[in-house]
Amino acid sequence: MGHVEVVKALLRKDPSAGFRTDKKGQTALHMAVKGLNEEIVRELGKTDPSILSIEENKGNTALHIATKKGRSQIVRCLLSLEGININSSNKAGETPLNVTESFSSHELVSIVKEADALSSKEKGKPPSGARQLKQMTRQTGIKVRKIAKRAKNLHISGLNNAINSATVVAVLIATVTFAAIFTVPGQYVQTDNKGKSLGEANVSGAATFIIFFFSDSSALFIPLAVVVVQKSVVVIEEDVKQQLAFVMNKLMWLACVFISVAFLSLLYIVVGPQGQGLAICSTVIGGTIMLTTIGSMCYCVIMHRLEERRLRNVRRGGESHQSRSHSMSIASKPDILGDSNKRIYAV
Repeated sequence: MGHVEVVKALLRKDPSAGFRTDKKGQTALHMAVKGLNEEIVRELGKTDPSILSIEENKGNTALHIATKKGRSQIVRCLLSLEGININSSNKAGETPLNVTESFSSHELVSIVKEADALSSKEKGKPPSGARQLKQMTRQTGIKVRKIAKRAKNLHISGLNNAINSATVVAVLIATVTFAAIFTVPGQYVQTDNKGKSLGEANVSGAATFIIFFFSDSSALFIPLAVVVVQKSVVVIEEDVKQQLAFVMNKLMWLACVFISVAFLSLLYIVVGPQGQGLAICSTVIGGTIMLTTIGSMCYCVIMHRLEERRLRNVRRGGESHQSRSHSMSIASKPDILGDSNKRIYAV
């Protein structure tokens, strides 16, 4: 009936359910290939490669039935599954190519032939070197696509973790900076004084307090902006998600700088005029650590961009001077393996 989630639930509960047959010897996969739901065919076919070779009472595999029904997309889906036998013979001695030529359109015949399928007459002949090379290329392409898909999933998972981590840190920074403005040392005006209002901080006129005030405010509202964007915008596309993570990380760098400045400016108020040496020492230590950290990360980002550009130029130069096989061209594409692995890191 095409209920994908039900099929997934049944297979999770009992993976061997896909091997059960009815009175005609048909499995669920035999029945699924008669329809148009590729996802169900893929779910049933990937549980165990051996399920693709099960024959019903007439010796037909799922590929035989799909070709007989003329299901082009289902045939493509089956051919993409690992472990598919494209040259198995039924009890009538027919291979999927024979069935395709008898029942299906020219388009489906081309699809099956592109997968190096053989007719029953050709099966007894030893395969030529070109055919063997084509089969190896096809298998390599399938493996490369699977590796690329796995790398892409790792990339997306890393981006999600980076965005979620940035959101947690943003909330923590906003909480700390919000509390800092109400716990200023030096107490507050509690009696009527000339030029002072009740509740005003005694150090409100100091230059260091003004620096603290603006730095603390910036360190509060930048993380709040990050939280608002992350919780309001639902990002689906991978490129946009990567850009969002990049911007969020840079904003968190800026928030860390502001909260460091706020701490150091408040430190001058805490130690008072007599302890300026301690405040200066802390400023030197904190500034050195922060500048070294952020400078190192900026250096890594710049070097990463330069290396990407160099590899891209080398790759373009190589492609312009010599031709490559299909499998090598797939493996060398930056979007499939090279750049995906480099961009796993959310710097």
